[in-house]
Amino acid sequence: MALDKLVIATRASRLALWQAEHVKAELEQQYPHMQVELLSLSTRGDEILDRSLSKIGGKGLFIKELEHALLDGRAHIAVHSLKDVPYELPAEFELAAILPRGNPCDAFVSNHYDDLASMPAGSVVGTSSLRRESQIRARYPDLVVKPLRGNLDTRLGKLDAGEYDAIILAAAGLQRLGLEHRMRTELSADDSLPSAGQGALGIEISQAQHDLLQPLLAPLVCAQSTARAAAERSVSRVLGGSCQIPMAAFAEIIDEGQLLIRALVAEPDGSVVYRAQESGPLEQAQAMGERVAKDLIRQGADEILQRLGQAEHD
Repeated sequence: MALDKLVIATRASRLALWQAEHVKAELEQQYPHMQVELLSLSTRGDEILDRSLSKIGGKGLFIKELEHALLDGRAHIAVHSLKDVPYELPAEFELAAILPRGNPCDAFVSNHYDDLASMPAGSVVGTSSLRRESQIRARYPDLVVKPLRGNLDTRLGKLDAGEYDAIILAAAGLQRLGLEHRMRTELSADDSLPSAGQGALGIEISQAQHDLLQPLLAPLVCAQSTARAAAERSVSRVLGGSCQIPMAAFAEIIDEGQLLIRALVAEPDGSVVYRAQESGPLEQAQAMGERVAKDLIRQGADEILQRLGQAEHD
């Protein structure tokens, strides 16, 4: 059965709408006779702004309402920032496509300083991520790291109001919204190892719609981005990663057909950081991610994982 109309579920934030419009344009280019519409929804992750993500249930809060729309037939597909998609989806859903990846790096944004190294002791840095926080604390223990919630415009507004001396944001989000000029510095993977899937867009569908939608979405799939995501998300799967655990996983193509995967697990205060990496053929991406995760566990990361994981359930 061919579709003459396709509905995309999306969060209502400006960045999420840009991402959904991007997928809409890709689909319209592939299927010029198909009508493509957006269904904009508010999620709990967007609505609860007075607590950190790690305290309210994690990034999965950004996709639940969209999944409900897939199940009840209001939408055919949901577009997500891949870093917001849990490594294990409920059985009713699947990740049907990963698009060509945007900038995976973190960005340093400040009205007064050029980079983290130039900030004087006691300066306040805002971030919503324990991953970013632990790496900042490890390298710059004299800086003060404070939570920062809200959509991208809200976060920039808090910086401009003087609540923070600098904030760390995903570079891809700034670039997609034409806000590159706010970036003082793009943080290298050595300074701030990215989150699994950062900069990539994922399309989620219900399993019941697989036969109808998978062929439709196939032209949007990027094989290299999919392999990189497979390596990164397998790290998260083995480690049981969540917003309560400072961890990072970043894979990049280093040569034709060759992948480098780097990962870390840290104490929230940055006092201990375990790191591991491996390179190998692209087709072994998932297995490489699993081995890197197990290397971190052997080093001692399991103690951090168990303690913080237990705290998450207390």
